[in-house]
Amino acid sequence: MIRTDQLSFNIGDFELGSLSLEVGEGQYFALLGPPGSGKSVFLECICGLKRIKSGHIYIDGRDVTGLEPRRRDIGYVPQDYALFPHLSVKQNIEFGLRACGDGRESLFSKVEQIVEMLEIGHLLKRRINGLSGGEKQCVALARALVLQPKVLLLDEPVCALDEATRQKICVLLRRVQRQLGLTTIHVSHNLEEAFSVADQAAILHRGTLQQVGVLNELLRKPKNEFVARFMRCENIFCGEVISQDAQASNTLVQFGDLQFQLSGQYHGTIKFIIRPEDVLIFPESRYDDKDENKFRLNLSWWRHYGSYIRVELDGSFELVAHLPHAEFAGLKAESGRNVTVVLRPEDFHVLGE
Repeated sequence: MIRTDQLSFNIGDFELGSLSLEVGEGQYFALLGPPGSGKSVFLECICGLKRIKSGHIYIDGRDVTGLEPRRRDIGYVPQDYALFPHLSVKQNIEFGLRACGDGRESLFSKVEQIVEMLEIGHLLKRRINGLSGGEKQCVALARALVLQPKVLLLDEPVCALDEATRQKICVLLRRVQRQLGLTTIHVSHNLEEAFSVADQAAILHRGTLQQVGVLNELLRKPKNEFVARFMRCENIFCGEVISQDAQASNTLVQFGDLQFQLSGQYHGTIKFIIRPEDVLIFPESRYDDKDENKFRLNLSWWRHYGSYIRVELDGSFELVAHLPHAEFAGLKAESGRNVTVVLRPEDFHVLGE
């Protein structure tokens, strides 16, 4: 388990502000945020590579705040891998063990186990300069794992890799983490990457934790506008509550000249969102007066994004939708074509800040 208690650090104008975070034993945790948010700095503080201003760091209940990096039982893989180009792959993997004074038999056993797990035995005699990005990542990971750390810290481990290699390494990271039961923090700014490996996540912005939780909660129930936008929700509205239906547990909200029905009871001015994948679009002929939150909008632009089509709509207001290919094909899309949009009350989420 990793726990930070009111950890703070500052350098120049940047500050990590009293971060308290707990990552459970054996959990794969993603630390997310845009570049410059303090993700790498936070890892370096946990490692002991940066001296914190105040607070405490605990590894498996032990206060390691004042310990040297090598005494913290941490396996750390930096962004640039920090491999030694003048050494072979085998020598790189063994480096930490030799520094710790491991006996030859123990050293061989540990290296053999990790090399087999990562399937890199064929690389052992090669030099670092001749390796691909994915191979370098595996070597850096092996060097960290042979030390049998209690926790593993990965700083943007796949950011420099091509898409196919990134997916392969993410699958490998998740498999190895499960096999070893290692508590892991994985720094990234890529949502697909985070969803492919992590159990839970935190979002960091300008040195401050914005929200911590399971990834689906961050996606569908963001606490504030920053989290919503980081999780790629562009449909953000601000409106005034004009009435409530206590019996139906609905709230009517005025947004410009429009009115939206939202599930739940709210008061005053509220900010609310709807995920683009929750936007329902039908041909114009599908216009049932019984539907709530039903609007005629125009198809203004669309583009294929692999597994879905991103559609922009305009008219009385602007909206973004993510549609499966089959649904989009059914619209027989033409620029400027009128369509019916239905936004279900239960699909709205009201932001807390």
